[in-house]
Amino acid sequence: MTPPELVLLGAAVLAIAFLYSSVGQAGASGYIAVMSLFGLAPDAMKPTALTLNILVAAIAAWQFWRAGHFSWALFWPFALLSVPCAFLGGYLTLPAAIFKAVVGAVLLFSAVGLLVRATADDERGAPARPVSLALGAGIGLVSGLTGVGGGIFLAPILMYRRWARAGTVAAVSAVFILVNSMAALAGVASAAQPIPRFALVLVGAAAAGGAAGSWLGSHRLSPGAIKRVLAVILIVAGARLLLMR
Repeated sequence: MTPPELVLLGAAVLAIAFLYSSVGQAGASGYIAVMSLFGLAPDAMKPTALTLNILVAAIAAWQFWRAGHFSWALFWPFALLSVPCAFLGGYLTLPAAIFKAVVGAVLLFSAVGLLVRATADDERGAPARPVSLALGAGIGLVSGLTGVGGGIFLAPILMYRRWARAGTVAAVSAVFILVNSMAALAGVASAAQPIPRFALVLVGAAAAGGAAGSWLGSHRLSPGAIKRVLAVILIVAGARLLLMR
């Protein structure tokens, strides 16, 4: 990449990290979408997105945890099987077009569900343990295959099913993204896919955007605002993935 292109990409990464982290997300789908605009190869996009995801998710998890939103009881059943499945997905390489279409459709469907319930912030309790384990395994596999952390799938499900309030969903999603992204990146490394050098330049931009966005989300945004912001993110990311070639 030329220096001007890298500067533009860094600015885009900063904006994506800020917006996503405000709702407990790390931005992988946004990073993948913007990197595609710069014509980067898929084998460069996946490890780069996961690297930035780990950084932003760690910052967001810390901010939401400090604000008292995290729930271990809700988190661990989803994470237990998602981590090994994310590692497997990171190791495997499947046709990109198929997964872009599937992921894009799922994100758009999730956005509709969030918009329908955007004003509600009630909860009716965590799901049954087998449901959490099965969903976690499926999300982990897809997150590893596509290079996203999985929170962008988990958060809409938790909100739509009213398994947790918005703040808790953001906190649990951030930690979920962190552990899955680490597992997926380990799988990528096992498949001998290196992290591109330009990814290290983007780390600073992602850290700045993630710190500012997660502070705003954990201290200032209302539950309804969090749901609306997340719905918009899902629509943009889903549409972009469906249009990517």
